[in-house]
Order: sequence, then structure tokens, then C-alpha cells
Amino acid sequence: MTNNPACRCFGFMASLGFRSWPVEDVVRCLADLGYGAVGWTMDHFHPSRSPDELADLVRIPERYGLIVSEAVIQRDFVTLDQSAYEERVELVAASIPAAARAGITVLNLFTGPAPWNPSAPRLGVDISDGQAWELVLKAFERLLPLAEQHRVYLAVEAVFGHLCRDYYTLQELLHRFDSEFLAVNMDPSHFQLYDNDVPWAVRRLGPKIRHVHLKDVVGRPGMVGREFTFPLLGEGVVDWEAFAAALDDIEYDGALSVEFEAFAYYNQVLEKDPARAAALSMEQIKSLFPIHTPGK
Repeated sequence: MTNNPACRCFGFMASLGFRSWPVEDVVRCLADLGYGAVGWTMDHFHPSRSPDELADLVRIPERYGLIVSEAVIQRDFVTLDQSAYEERVELVAASIPAAARAGITVLNLFTGPAPWNPSAPRLGVDISDGQAWELVLKAFERLLPLAEQHRVYLAVEAVFGHLCRDYYTLQELLHRFDSEFLAVNMDPSHFQLYDNDVPWAVRRLGPKIRHVHLKDVVGRPGMVGREFTFPLLGEGVVDWEAFAAALDDIEYDGALSVEFEAFAYYNQVLEKDPARAAALSMEQIKSLFPIHTPGK
């Protein structure tokens, strides 16, 4: 790794309206805006797709000078439906060798339960924390040997309302498994929401961080859109200068990928145009990380 912030690679997760765009159109748009990486969701990456289709997810970005920083395979492991649980674990398991064959080395996962899903059980109400942990640990006991075999990092993201939702709950999972390939997708917004010391958490996690999301937050834990929201970068309470300094301290040299979730702004102002969201985010990146010159 190199401790040189000028070498930071900024990416954009191909969510929002990009989900329905052809791969090459997504990549061309991001390249024209100065991005150096793209993250694919399961709208573009799915283990059931043909090997050639999956390989194109890497080959096409390479032609435009982009890398693929991650494939987002977020499936909720905390469920009372046993058949749904098995299907979700199997989908992630199938995604590991598929990613390896395509040349994608980071899969973004979370634990669940997803509070935005009305059918998901509520922690402490419908399911105990202990029962939820049993489900999550059982899933990773199966997935990690595959990850180690195929040398694919399972980068777990702490997400609001989930079993792993901040630094401390994430550490419970990390402490259970002695595996290089159990890693972290560092999204500072969720850590900040729970009043974690984000720069300290970055330094503590160190080399476990294999991918970074750029997303801001304001508010307190509760219902998204009411108690808190993910605003435009720079409008929330994440200390981006301190965050960047902490990443430099651990010599993080992976991608920093925008996860655009300012949904009200996207719908009402940007008219659901993902290219406008990516362009606006690049303008914010230029201000928050002024040492970086896009496209160079």
C-alpha cells in the first residue's frame, strides 16, 4: 500500500437508475465524469449470469480505465423463514466463485435484519439478539471457507438497525472468525449515526477495511427519513477531513465509492437521473478531497 492521498481512486455504486442501464453505458458515463471505479449491484452481477456476461463487468470498465471495486451482494441473514434463509446463504455462496472467475475480489455483505423490510423480524421483539447471531454466524461458517478458497473478501458493512450496525457490533462478528477474508466495507455514515468515533474506528479496523463507501448522515438512530437521513456529501455531520486522514494513516489504497442515498433530492430535484447524481457527487468529491484531480 502507498500512503499517498493523491492516488485515491473514487468510484460510484451503479445503483439508482443505473440499475437498468447497459453495462457499457454506465461505465462510459462514470469515466466521462472522472471516476476511476464502479461498484456493481445484483442488477448487473448475479451468479446465474453466463461467465461471459460476468467477465464483461470487469473487461468493459478496464477498456475505459476503470476498476471494479466491489459487487454488492447484500442479503439479509436474519429471518424466521428457514427456506428464505437457505436461499440467501446459497445465493451468496454461489456469488463467491462467480466473482472470482470474473476477477472481482470484494463482495459487499451485511447481516440484517433490514428495518426497511416490513417482513423482517425486529431485534428484541420478534427475534432475540442471540437467535439472530446464531443465524449470522452459521452463514459465515459456511461462506468463509469458500471465500478463502477463492480469495474473495467478504466485506461486511455495518448498517443502521442491523445486528452489525456500528463499530462495536461489527467487532463481535470479526472476533468470531480468524480469517483474512472476513473484511469490512467502511461506510462512515452508519458509524457516525451511532456516535462512534469514526477516525478512531478506521484506525482500529486498519487492514480489515477492504472497501470504503462515501455517504453522509444527519440525525439520530430511528426511522430513515424522519429521525435521520443520508444527505448530499458535505451536508451531514461526517468529518471528511478527519476521515481521509485516518484512511491515510492506515495506508488504505482501495476505492472510495459514492453510495448515493439522498433519495428525496434524487427524485425531486435530479428527476431520477443517475448521471446527474454521479456528476453532482463528483463536484462534492472535488471539494471534500481537493488533493485529487479526477481523471489523472
